[in-house]
Amino acid sequence: MEMGLVRASDKPHAVCIPYPSQGHVNPSLQGPNYLDGIPDFRFESIPDGLPPSDADFIQDMTSPCDSISKNCLAPFCDLISKLNDPSSSSGPPVTCIVADGVMSFTLDAAEKFGVPEVLFWTTSAYESCLTNGYLDTIVDSIPGMTKAIRLRDFPAFFRTTDPNDIMLNFVMEEAERACKASAIILNTFDALEKDVLDALTATLPPVYTIDPLQHLVHQISDDRLTNLGSSLWKEQPECLQWLDSKEPNTVVYVNFGSLIVMTPQHLTELAWGLANRNKTFLWIIRPDLVAGDSAPLPPEFITETRDRGMLSSWCPQEQVLKHPTVGGFVTHCGWNSTSEGICGGVPLICLSFAAEQPTNCLYSCGEWGIGMEIDGNVKRDKVEKFLKEVMDGEKGKEMKKKAMEWKKLAEEAIMPGGSSYNNFNKLVSDLLLKK
Repeated sequence: MEMGLVRASDKPHAVCIPYPSQGHVNPSLQGPNYLDGIPDFRFESIPDGLPPSDADFIQDMTSPCDSISKNCLAPFCDLISKLNDPSSSSGPPVTCIVADGVMSFTLDAAEKFGVPEVLFWTTSAYESCLTNGYLDTIVDSIPGMTKAIRLRDFPAFFRTTDPNDIMLNFVMEEAERACKASAIILNTFDALEKDVLDALTATLPPVYTIDPLQHLVHQISDDRLTNLGSSLWKEQPECLQWLDSKEPNTVVYVNFGSLIVMTPQHLTELAWGLANRNKTFLWIIRPDLVAGDSAPLPPEFITETRDRGMLSSWCPQEQVLKHPTVGGFVTHCGWNSTSEGICGGVPLICLSFAAEQPTNCLYSCGEWGIGMEIDGNVKRDKVEKFLKEVMDGEKGKEMKKKAMEWKKLAEEAIMPGGSSYNNFNKLVSDLLLKK
């Protein structure tokens, strides 16, 4: 969209508000970047109602979700009033709100100021339709899901017997309020989740699929974008230089995202599974990956793998997964990681923990044919077996072929004439530029 053709006085003004977590911030920043390279873009903040000393609040998802829904509406309205006031803001009045799908308190602000609001669900489409709440019990009545699903494959929020559970009620309320939005953005592309999208389109406001956003942004020729990142962690780009020294499809990439916390036992079993398979690996280990500790690894593991493994606290994951040397991805199946794995054409070894990760794992291993699942009982021999199959076995070759097919479909979606390309531009013309 050529925003430069719009007079400055009539230029649309969108306020984008992500949920404060890495997996939500990434797509929420990529969307505005695509509008005009770097538009007249600035950052503002509002209080979340949590004490400043609560450094680990994101690991406890209940606290921020509860606090944000109760405490953020008033300061958000104050911010919009400030942005609309010519004495305190040089820009045009706010014309549209683009909010994370779990920040639906902003719908009340949109109604108050008389502007349209788009809810951006940064997860997959099928999580957006899962509002039916023992783990092996089969559920076969979810609209848009053509295959039966076990309760254990549902997003973890729904696996509770407590009707007063905070997260259950939070997610249910956010899903119900979605119908009040002017439109819904889904972080997926049409070919990936057609049946689910058909079901959602029949019940929700206008739905726009725009993934893979990172590919859309890459179409922009603007050097300033290289300096605008969305990572909440300090990245170590030397990972890419290390990958440059390896052979194609020989490196196992291991990363469990920005939130997952595992036990010391899981960490140790995973480490020895990597070591015993004798594969080259890049392993991202955050300082807070292990609960109550600094993610210690056995000294013997460090010694044994020193010549074929690289350990890092964080990395530019999108670039890593596109690197030709990466042949497999051990992942928690967060949606950003799953999507970036698809866009990189990389087979997945899935070890899901929480949130919608079990459902992403189910689709990766079943519907899309690009993954293999390690259940929650992590053992070194099991890890070694899966690594062997994915990196060297016939099943791994089949998964790689399917992954490359999905990669091609993702690329087609964001090319001119593709579904996501068309949807994004239609979204802008229908809402951002609407008078």
